[in-house]
Amino acid sequence: MFPPEDHPVTPVLRRIGDRWSMVVVCLLHQRPHRYNELRREITGISQRMLTYTVRGLEDEGYVERTVFPTVPPGVEYALTERGRDLVSSMLPLLRWANNAP
Repeated sequence: MFPPEDHPVTPVLRRIGDRWSMVVVCLLHQRPHRYNELRREITGISQRMLTYTVRGLEDEGYVERTVFPTVPPGVEYALTERGRDLVSSMLPLLRWANNAP
């Protein structure tokens, strides 16, 4: 049974339960990445979907976007404190998934 719409976990499950969000979060857990680095490392994700995913994670407070004053402007994505908390909460599940048959 899925939690009701007004349950606090529902928006979290919606955000991290999609196909790409946890992949992005796991990569950003390693270190901050520029947009094109993420795109190169995530096989099969379209530019549109990566943009949508990163913006959603940013809107939810899991990822922060930093713009550097270069020409062209450089943009880097990193986990926020909330994003790091999410990763620490998800590590047991990720370990379990890596060891599952």
